Amino acid sequence: MKKIAIIDYGAGNLRSVHKSFLKVSNNKHEIIVTSNYHHVLNADYVVLPGVGAFGDCMNGVLALNGMADTIKEVVLNQKKPFMGICVGMQLLAEKGFEYGEHKGFGFFKGNITKIDGKGLKIPHMGWNELNLNFEHEVFSSVESGKSHVYFVHSYHLTDFDEKEVIATTDYGNQKIVAAVLKDNIIGLQFHPEKSQEVGLNIIKNFINWG
Repeated sequence: MKKIAIIDYGAGNLRSVHKSFLKVSNNKHEIIVTSNYHHVLNADYVVLPGVGAFGDCMNGVLALNGMADTIKEVVLNQKKPFMGICVGMQLLAEKGFEYGEHKGFGFFKGNITKIDGKGLKIPHMGWNELNLNFEHEVFSSVESGKSHVYFVHSYHLTDFDEKEVIATTDYGNQKIVAAVLKDNIIGLQFHPEKSQEVGLNIIKNFINWG
């Protein structure tokens, strides 16, 4: 039975995320919520959720003994499938500029900056359609331009590498990065655990990936 580790650093929608993974796993995976880096090292799949400010979340990860180095190990060396959700996705970028400047993991090119709110309600909250830039098995159930997912965020990825952006969404006249993908790493700006069937299918495809 393959193991899925959902990292608990005190800043994530953990109950909903855990419940969603349990639902799609159908008892075929061992799923744990953990703040212990040993559990993450021994997992086959790793999930980094996140709700809150970039700096607070990064500090939460750094405060866990051995966790930041373990995340780098499982992503860069062990090449395990890794998913970042919402702020968990943002932490995978190079820098965040929410309440100051904060260093991210740098797995994806780009910075996390505030959404230009001219004429728009901030935070960006609600259902938006996904537009796919390329195909991937984790997104095989997504219908580009038709599938809708749930967003709640005030900051987004900018200065990115186009080749790493698998999905975008339109918010007003702005194109927002909805998902990034590189090698074994997936980052979702939206909340798959709140995105009903579309989100559950993305989670299901993720835990069957690799």
